[in-house]
Amino acid sequence: MSVSHSEQDERILRTIEEIVDSGFLGVTLRVRDNHGEWVGSAGVAELGGIEKPPTDGHVRISSNTKTFTATLVLQLVAEGRIALDAPVIDHLPEFGLDRRITVRMLLQHTSGVFNFTGEVDADGTIVHAIPVPYGATGRQWLDNRFHTYRPEELVKAALSEPARFEPGTGWSYSNTNYVLARLLIEKVTGRSLAEEMQRRIIGPLCLSGTVLPDASPEIPEPHAHAYYRYADADRQQTIDITRQNPSWVCTGGDMISTTADLARFISALLGGKLLPAPLLAEMCTPHPTGIPDMDYGLGVFVLTTEGGTVICHNGAAAGYAALMYSTPDGSKTLTAALNCVDDADLSIATAFRNAQRKLVEKVFCAGQADQARPVG
Repeated sequence: MSVSHSEQDERILRTIEEIVDSGFLGVTLRVRDNHGEWVGSAGVAELGGIEKPPTDGHVRISSNTKTFTATLVLQLVAEGRIALDAPVIDHLPEFGLDRRITVRMLLQHTSGVFNFTGEVDADGTIVHAIPVPYGATGRQWLDNRFHTYRPEELVKAALSEPARFEPGTGWSYSNTNYVLARLLIEKVTGRSLAEEMQRRIIGPLCLSGTVLPDASPEIPEPHAHAYYRYADADRQQTIDITRQNPSWVCTGGDMISTTADLARFISALLGGKLLPAPLLAEMCTPHPTGIPDMDYGLGVFVLTTEGGTVICHNGAAAGYAALMYSTPDGSKTLTAALNCVDDADLSIATAFRNAQRKLVEKVFCAGQADQARPVG
């Protein structure tokens, strides 16, 4: 039985309203395929307000930054300026990295390098190399959220902690890998990451809403707001953290973009417009993570769903979250921006996982009848 456009619109709208009801302040969703586009939002852009999040709003995209960064590294591989299986230490000798750590291992999260934003010990203790919004250091991060960290400082903090495993023998998600990738790009090209990203990806794709903020706390208008909740003398306090210095996460997740730009980027990437076919295939080759139905390539997750394989990344940090999903050929995409009240206990984490699952099921597993339609 076919599903009418209006019925499908209602189903998608109900889904994002359910996500808001699960604990988010607001959600903006964009679905594109060969038949058109669906764009909508639910909830509110800021606490105490009545306006919905802007459908063209900017959002801190967190770990979606990794897909942009991996793409840039692979472009350098395509030019013969970096070798995927070369030791990273050959380019970055100043950190004394284990010689077995290769460029591929950075992009694939198989280096074993400690994640400076937090690792979980065997006894359940979370160890952070720097103050972050989550865990016991949450309030310290809050008080110093405009502090500037340099990439080298973050790498040295991570390397002062024990490695998770011998290089290439396991998988562990680490923001440190992508800070090293940034430094690798800058060393090889002689330019800043922002310059290279503008020249190679942002400019050619006309991603007018995409920004590499470095240490700037600003986020362009329009945008929804992000919040942080904490206990102060046994009372709950909530403050606006929309403005924050993202250098604390660096290339692990500092970029700003829009749902439209994310859709254009992932579609162009998987459509073969940014990388040669052999390197795109390498990027999307799944490596086991130990997470059911979720493997990792080089800067992308490879999901196994009832509707087939989905290539994606997502990210969440300090009051914002962003989703970026696509079919392997780039012909159908789902991108979303979410804002919430965050806290040191990651109270929103379960709702975030459920939101991802619901949207993937709705968009990629609902059958051919459930297609996007032109907006307007």
